[in-house]
Amino acid sequence: MSVVINTNTSASLASYNLNNTNVNLQRSLNRLSSGSRINSSSDDAGGLAVSMKLSASIRRTEATQANVGNALAFLQTQDGVMKSADKVLNRMSELATLAQDVTKSTDDLALYNTELNQLQGQLNLMLTERFNGITLFNEGSSTGGAMDTVGTNASTLTVVTSHDGDQTIDITRADLNAIVYSVTDTASGSFMNIGTNAGATAAVEAIQTAIQNLATLRANNGAEQSRLSFAADMLAVNKVNLESANSRIIDVDVATESSAASPASISCSKPARQCSPGPTARPSRSCA
Repeated sequence: MSVVINTNTSASLASYNLNNTNVNLQRSLNRLSSGSRINSSSDDAGGLAVSMKLSASIRRTEATQANVGNALAFLQTQDGVMKSADKVLNRMSELATLAQDVTKSTDDLALYNTELNQLQGQLNLMLTERFNGITLFNEGSSTGGAMDTVGTNASTLTVVTSHDGDQTIDITRADLNAIVYSVTDTASGSFMNIGTNAGATAAVEAIQTAIQNLATLRANNGAEQSRLSFAADMLAVNKVNLESANSRIIDVDVATESSAASPASISCSKPARQCSPGPTARPSRSCA
């Protein structure tokens, strides 16, 4: 090995190694303090790009979960109104049956008919129920003559059930108007009236049909609620998997990074000061 004076290669190499060790230590400390393996694009350019896309997918999944939850609440509110309508129809059926009693006087039948008219008005009010400004039911076009087929004028709302928008589910705004019309107006266009035994008999038949039709609407509502519930469950599972995949890319492994930081920390630490030799013993004075 050559012996030179102007160039200290060993010192330069030592400085180079110390700088590299310091860079590695700073990187490890940044990762441990932030909890992220990628703190700048230079740490892992490809991994950062994938993580950004996964993070966006997670945010969209969370938003889709909220949308599906609102759609489910829409159906639950709709079903609540139809449940109330069922109670009204049951009471109307009871009144019509009581009005078939041949022992009731004309005045008695008139009283039954008064309550029936009030219940008919309540059914009409249910058609205007809304959820956050959106009508729960699509009003039909029945204005006279024969009753529309239940659901003829129903419309649908499309609910997106995936973060990429590829999966959708249609929920129904039922045509409750057809049912209401069937128990308020008769086929001839006159109002239902149980003021007579004959009118009460016709009313019982019409109300029974309306109850059956309402049951069909509620069954359809329940089926759509069930499907949306499974869609919400799938979104929750997908969100967990997306978060897990993103974590493997972006999150730091604390144990591994701590192990990597320890040797660098030791290398960058200030060397211990070596003990200096003690004072030189004074020579003993020789005897004169």
